[in-house]
Amino acid sequence: MSTSDTNGSPDVSQEWREATRLLHANVERSPYGETSEALFLTSGFAYDSAEQAAATFTGDAVHYQYSRFGNPTVDALQRRLADLEGAEACIATSTGMGAVSSALLAHVKAGDRVVASRALFGSCHWIIASLLPKYGVETVFVDGGDLDAWSEALRQPTAAVLLESPSNPMLDVLDLRAIAERAHAAGAIVIVDNAFASPVYQKPLTLGADVVVYSCTKHIDGQGRVLGGAILGSKQWIEEVVQPFTRNTGNALSPFNAWVMLKSLETLRLRVDAMTRNAAIVADWLASAPGVVSVRYPGRKDHPQHEIAARQMTGFGSLVAFEVAGGTAGAFAFLNALRVVLISNNLGDARSLATHPATTTHMKIGAEERARLGISDGAIRLSVGLEDADDLIADLERGVAALGQASHTA
Repeated sequence: MSTSDTNGSPDVSQEWREATRLLHANVERSPYGETSEALFLTSGFAYDSAEQAAATFTGDAVHYQYSRFGNPTVDALQRRLADLEGAEACIATSTGMGAVSSALLAHVKAGDRVVASRALFGSCHWIIASLLPKYGVETVFVDGGDLDAWSEALRQPTAAVLLESPSNPMLDVLDLRAIAERAHAAGAIVIVDNAFASPVYQKPLTLGADVVVYSCTKHIDGQGRVLGGAILGSKQWIEEVVQPFTRNTGNALSPFNAWVMLKSLETLRLRVDAMTRNAAIVADWLASAPGVVSVRYPGRKDHPQHEIAARQMTGFGSLVAFEVAGGTAGAFAFLNALRVVLISNNLGDARSLATHPATTTHMKIGAEERARLGISDGAIRLSVGLEDADDLIADLERGVAALGQASHTA
């Protein structure tokens, strides 16, 4: 049901701005009239009769069957995410990688071709490099920032294109519209992992993408509690291509996790805006800190794709990538000195988190591939949280001091 169904008044949700829609759009209340969405923590559903059960399975009756197929709380999250993204439909999945893998595996078949940006999260890289070829799908990596390379790779018919922007972990920003035009000419759908930008700062569907995927574990939950993912796109593609795949392979989000994320969406804009303000302050401080070799933040004019970021994003996000002197030893000394920023390979959390990609998230892609992506042994990915910016800088000063001590003892 829509908002108008539950409130008995005309649906005015399209007149609301984003922050209001995150609280009020597509609300479906139970007969008890709760203000907070109900949690339907159930695996199955009862039927009024055997005839209703039979009709439900043939599609002649509308009724929940089983929470792997559909659940009122999960449906509420899917509607809210679709509204936020500006998508026709959404499927929620058990994890972010469940969203990426399902979007690809539901769409491609043996003999198809997939082109991907080289700058991908380690598990996404594995799907392209190892899993899809195992099932007879040809895969090609390109430098995501090289439009000529995209043009060359997409001279042949292609089923799908996968990319991240900003990318994990070095925050490369890709020209989504230009890549989508080339991909569509090759017959491909464009799948964009938008987790780093978050749905409040970038709308890939308005830039030519066909599908958007999220790790909802990141900014959407944003408080380090639950796992989840989402696939968003056209109603026809979601219902005819993705839904049969996720229902029959079991890639379903739990109702509890969906409920937690519904609550998190209410504060998404507040959290991401505050984290982004902190990230900009931290990036500027790091840029002049001794022992810091380089800083990458899309909001800084020295970012190589700052102009693209300013054109297609409404905010620059909570992630900062930087390189410290001393390689792995220097990075470890820096990280081990921190007391406020936690060492963790998660991101988009209310707490600031830092990780060393070369030995964690991108360890398995190998040194040669890391070098091609600019992931040096001294690179650190910092997810900036909601702490006081002065406390974060004081903490990072501890890391800088440890760098100096490490260099003296080397």
